[in-house]
Amino acid sequence: MELIGLLNYAVFMAIFIGIYSLLALGLNIQWGFSGLFNAGIAGFFAVGAYTSALLTAPESSVHLGGFQLPVVVGWIGAMIAAGAIAWPIGKVCLRFRSDYLAIATIGVAEIIRLVVKSEGWMTGGARGVNKIPRPFGDLSYLYSQLAYLALVLAIVVVVYWAIERQISAPWGRMMRGIRDNEDAATAMGKDIKARRLEAFIFGAAVMGLGGALFAHFNRSITPEAIDPMIATFLIWIMLILGGSGNNRGALLGVAVVWIIWSASEFVTDQLPTEYAIKAKYMRVFIIGLLLQLVLRFRPEGILPEPQGTADRPEVKTFQKQESAAK
Repeated sequence: MELIGLLNYAVFMAIFIGIYSLLALGLNIQWGFSGLFNAGIAGFFAVGAYTSALLTAPESSVHLGGFQLPVVVGWIGAMIAAGAIAWPIGKVCLRFRSDYLAIATIGVAEIIRLVVKSEGWMTGGARGVNKIPRPFGDLSYLYSQLAYLALVLAIVVVVYWAIERQISAPWGRMMRGIRDNEDAATAMGKDIKARRLEAFIFGAAVMGLGGALFAHFNRSITPEAIDPMIATFLIWIMLILGGSGNNRGALLGVAVVWIIWSASEFVTDQLPTEYAIKAKYMRVFIIGLLLQLVLRFRPEGILPEPQGTADRPEVKTFQKQESAAK
């Protein structure tokens, strides 16, 4: 029984690693490759989660929706809605730089969170949206978890592949050029505002998909899930620790941080009640200490962005194929 319980916990943790991987990949598009300081990840996460929930959940008297559309349609709708919300936000906020952009996006995320919490006729208010269908939900608990894990991992692989192709294409090289030297890119005739807006919308759509997967996994979504600590700042820690500008680094950072975050909770739950409550705050301390050590000894992250064209993975693969052909 204990072995099955540990297996269930491991699968549960792996699913969350997959969901947070999408959020980190979306942030990496915006910050790692484009230099856009988005501190409003929770807002796009919420838009994706609630859009998919309202499109696929059964009819209810406490919120909009009741369309009962297929889950795939809900996920596509989540990406479209998050991208659509990102367009006006980007048009207004991307004129700011660095800290000012972060402040603006935090404000937007708070507006979205308050709308979700206060507009009960639309989102169910504090009660949220319940009875959200989960793929493979009719299977037994363990098999349902394993099937959903396989689905999440497949989506992460597809999204990772799509981002890698885009970043390896001329668009990706242009975005890195804009990030590193905006004046030079402007002198070459690049439309800086339009390209940044594209990256912002692209990253937001991926974040919306992550929110949708979260909602369907939990079969419900409430305002409490849009905690900036969990849905924004923890994602930033994952990306910085793993290595911004490197998708593999982003995935590694998610795995390291979430395993520490979850494992520490598992350990503290074994303590007596009077100590367990206090010990839970040690998670924040441990993650903060780990981040400080990485910033001190390896500020570029565990897997930093490859420097120079020759260090790009796709270039190395091409060179190996050329050598084999010879």
